[in-house]
Amino acid sequence: MKKRHLMAGLGALMVMGGCTPSSQVDNVAGQASVYEDPSSSGRVQGVGIESQDVVAMTDEMMRDMLSNRILAARDVPPRIIIDNEYFRNESSSIINTNLLTDRLRVELNRAANGRMVFVGRHFADMVEKERELKRDGAVDGGTIRRTQATAGGDYRLGGRIASLDAMDRNSQTRSRYHQVTFEMIDLELGTIVWSGSYEMKKASQDNVLYR
Repeated sequence: MKKRHLMAGLGALMVMGGCTPSSQVDNVAGQASVYEDPSSSGRVQGVGIESQDVVAMTDEMMRDMLSNRILAARDVPPRIIIDNEYFRNESSSIINTNLLTDRLRVELNRAANGRMVFVGRHFADMVEKERELKRDGAVDGGTIRRTQATAGGDYRLGGRIASLDAMDRNSQTRSRYHQVTFEMIDLELGTIVWSGSYEMKKASQDNVLYR
């Protein structure tokens, strides 16, 4: 009898104190996420290419292209291809070049307001599959005209990212100079109809990991 009362008392104490196996898990909350302005320097900074650099250089290239008469002042808007197919990263920085070409294309397309036509060559496979379905009669023809072929480009973006590194072993300070080159190529003649470049140099003692 005493044994039953003792077990019941222990069970009540466990329920009241929350002493169940799951309550032993350490569930201390971490630091909450903080939103940062991508066009300004954030809390984590290094010598690589960061969000504020992507925003600054694509904005500058966009404005420069819009002031180029060959690209933005033709009676018939030119067809332009902007993707990362011919945009090379030859620097010591890790960066997805799509961050540059995608933002440049999207912002330029919005700002050009019809003065340029952008060919989505990176979506060519999607377009060809749909065209094949239409011509085989598997789906209807849609609401726009049929064409003999998909749109060809007049100009295409090329470029590269290069860098030069220096290290002060005494202070453990790392310095990196970046040169980012953008060029628009005539797809018939191979001539360069527009060029732009962006330069920056950073120094830091912190070893920031870029992924």
